Amino acid sequence: MIIPRLRINSFVPRSYANGPGGRAVLWFQGCSLGCPGCFNPQTHASSGGQWVSLDDLFQKIIALGSSIEGITVSGGEPLQQRRPLSLLLQRLRRQTPLSILVFTGYTWEEVQRLPQAEALLASIDVLLAGRYDASKRLARDLRGSANKTVHFLTDRYTANDLATVPPAEVIITPGGEIRMTGIDPLQW
Repeated sequence: MIIPRLRINSFVPRSYANGPGGRAVLWFQGCSLGCPGCFNPQTHASSGGQWVSLDDLFQKIIALGSSIEGITVSGGEPLQQRRPLSLLLQRLRRQTPLSILVFTGYTWEEVQRLPQAEALLASIDVLLAGRYDASKRLARDLRGSANKTVHFLTDRYTANDLATVPPAEVIITPGGEIRMTGIDPLQW
């Protein structure tokens, strides 16, 4: 039996700058879109990051209990690992009350044409779609650039909810690592 796995770059158990409320954040590893100016270039190489089983990742998320209201999936490009992503999100949707927000560099039209798009989209509350365009930099309402589109796939959140998300945060991990994150992350 093959155990479904995802290649991830990193996981943060609680963030307030990656979606409404406290959220676990999962950054996927691997992206072939190559958006100039992307602020997550360390997530692009398909050989980087680490393999994690869906079961281990699911257990890690649910162990957070009521300390989070949802999960945010970013990248890299999550939809380039569509099958295991869909399995994880469907399981979260069935077995938890967590909300699900996904960032993708694919446009809404490209997402809709992907195989099994309907099942994937049925597990997502908010999808932010489109390639980052540095010439249209916005850095607010969870949109890095003005060309990115927001799709509310359930009635769980509104545009006002996204407008209240801080653009950046600094997280100090229990191991002392400093992580800057958000739609407009601080730079050293």
